[in-house]
Amino acid sequence: MTDSAEERALVLGQYIAEEGATVRAAAQKFGVSKSTVHKDVTGKLRRLNPALYRQVREILDRNKRERHIRGGMATKQKYSKSRSRAATVSA
Repeated sequence: MTDSAEERALVLGQYIAEEGATVRAAAQKFGVSKSTVHKDVTGKLRRLNPALYRQVREILDRNKRERHIRGGMATKQKYSKSRSRAATVSA
């Protein structure tokens, strides 16, 4: 990833701001835990780059408001796939 936690916080913040990414997506992309991403972008980033922190905070808040929708969509896709496989097997 990067050499220091401060650099990592800036890189993670930039990625989230540019991509509108979730904490989970950023963690997966950079090979760190969700806890590390959250800690870096809410704690360290606030101190290092307040303007970027505000952008990231808006995205995190929006993602939090929308997470129930994404969760419902994922569940729907999961069961749609299993039903279509079951229909294919029985046919």
